[in-house]
Amino acid sequence: MSEFQSLGLAASLIEALNRAALTEPTPIQSQAIPLALAGHDVLGLAQTGTGKTFAFGLPLIHHLLSAQGKPAPKSARALILAPTRELVNQIADSLRVLTTGGHLRVATVVGGQSINRQIGVLSKGTDILVATPGRLIDLMEREAVLLGSVTHLVLDEADQMLDLGFIHALRKIAPRLGTPRQTMLFSATMPKQMEELSRAYLKDPKRVQVAPPGKAADKVTQSVHFVDKNDKPTKLREILSRDRDALTLVFARTKHGAERLMKGLKADGFNAASIHGNKSQGQRDRAIKAFRDGEITVLVATDVAARGIDIPGVAYVVNFDLPEVPDNYVHRIGRTARAGREGEAIAFCCAEEVDLLRQIQKLMKIDIPVASGVMPKAVAPSSPSRGPRGGQGHGRGGQGQGAGRRGGAKAPAAFTGEKSGGARRRRGRSAA
Repeated sequence: MSEFQSLGLAASLIEALNRAALTEPTPIQSQAIPLALAGHDVLGLAQTGTGKTFAFGLPLIHHLLSAQGKPAPKSARALILAPTRELVNQIADSLRVLTTGGHLRVATVVGGQSINRQIGVLSKGTDILVATPGRLIDLMEREAVLLGSVTHLVLDEADQMLDLGFIHALRKIAPRLGTPRQTMLFSATMPKQMEELSRAYLKDPKRVQVAPPGKAADKVTQSVHFVDKNDKPTKLREILSRDRDALTLVFARTKHGAERLMKGLKADGFNAASIHGNKSQGQRDRAIKAFRDGEITVLVATDVAARGIDIPGVAYVVNFDLPEVPDNYVHRIGRTARAGREGEAIAFCCAEEVDLLRQIQKLMKIDIPVASGVMPKAVAPSSPSRGPRGGQGHGRGGQGQGAGRRGGAKAPAAFTGEKSGGARRRRGRSAA
């Protein structure tokens, strides 16, 4: 008997898990699933890559299997909110693994795709709706979706949604939901606002925590290179050249910086692509698929990809620019060492980023090992930050992360896509 079966899940779910060769629940799953099956509201805290999707997805589907009849037109029985398009798609794909061959339907609504097509899908009703908050509100305003039948609500990666102004969206969405309902909130970090959110929207929740908030997965090996900002491209090329066949995810702070970096890497012979807010959803989906399939080995991304990329084969995460929100560092490096594998997280830190590094280390309660260089004296950034949270604002498609400070000065031409001594760099204002 599989360990999942001992949790009390429906037979069809056990069969789906067996088909996927999954027999042993992760710690967050073994603790959260019984509580959710018993009908409790759940507040779950765990690092990225530890199986949070099935921790809420399995009990959610178990409950819905007993629902009578088909969902009414425009309605949904369960709503899952997530901050980014990529995460919405990843959650939906995971849930479809569990519902294949059954009668439950899973639908997604995100920004960047045809709203008319989404209206058509919702007109038939769905059992599980996975959505970014902004697009869901667009559909609510058009009366294309009715939420009064929702008896299960899941808030996934709620800390990032708080950063994006999600609390304002939730105030519009929550009053439309059915009652009574079960609410589950999952996150990798626990900012103070999360406590307020849980008190407002969860009823006597059971708290499940399998690692201290801000802690990286155990099998992630971390290191930091202290480099001058002008030397970052050279250091990146050196690191990528060590293992050209390994899947490497490189994080840049701005969408314009990510695109320039990707073009420079391609010019230098690296098999690279990029995803950021200036890419269409189709372009982003194709880049992620090519990365997952190994057709490209270097994916340059902004924080739009820090959550929602569930690719077990990612061997390295490189923080070309340190994030202005320390929590985002945890989510970035959580893209490697997934599903029990080992991974390596490499950070670059220039003088303008020393304070950011200190904030990250304070959050994680560790000193990241130094791989090269000496910590420089902190200096003020070249342009002012856009606020204490890095200028992040709510985006209608669940995106909208602002860039705050510029990441890095002018790099060599091979890494910027510019001509030698080229034109003045355009400032990137949005990291999504």
